Amino acid sequence: MSQLPPLTTLSSADHAIPDADPFGLFEAWFADARASEPNDPNAMALATATPDGLPSVRMVLLKGHGPDGFVFYTNFHSRKGGELAANGHVALLFHWKSLHRQIRIEGPITEVTAAEADAYFASRHPESRLGSAASDQSQTLDDRQTYLDRVAALRAQYPDGNVPRPAHWSGYRVRPERIEFWQDRAYRLHERRQFVRRGDQGWTSRLLYP
Repeated sequence: MSQLPPLTTLSSADHAIPDADPFGLFEAWFADARASEPNDPNAMALATATPDGLPSVRMVLLKGHGPDGFVFYTNFHSRKGGELAANGHVALLFHWKSLHRQIRIEGPITEVTAAEADAYFASRHPESRLGSAASDQSQTLDDRQTYLDRVAALRAQYPDGNVPRPAHWSGYRVRPERIEFWQDRAYRLHERRQFVRRGDQGWTSRLLYP
């Protein structure tokens, strides 16, 4: 019968998630992810809900972050756009498999400014701009060729790819009210620390049982 590992190998304050500025901690973990994740370290699950509380979730890309919040972009006419308009509270989840880490974020959304949306849209690859402008996202598509033909028509109209940003394509900023950091540990003795915003008074922090 195998023996349990020594207790000293199962507990170490050296590895505790610190009670620190949650945005600084996010930046440190995000930097680690950019160095270790093979693809899309900025990928995050975005959970929304209808006014009746029916949930849905999909992967989107983080396109900006800082003390003012976490930014992503979308088509306002999409399913997610409709749910965001109806219920402006969301949840985000980052899962970095290479690091055995997760970060959960919850909070309300605000629309980014037109200048922010224009700047990001202009920074995208020309083909991505054409694809966004041609798409009636989440609506029924009779045949994929229909979509490709619309992209081709726009490419002919804007051969340099500088199609204007559609008015219904913009972004949201999630202002976090809760941020939870999760670190995998051996034997499922994981670490969790939750930060909760106290209005304009900063953040409270507590460890959670895994």
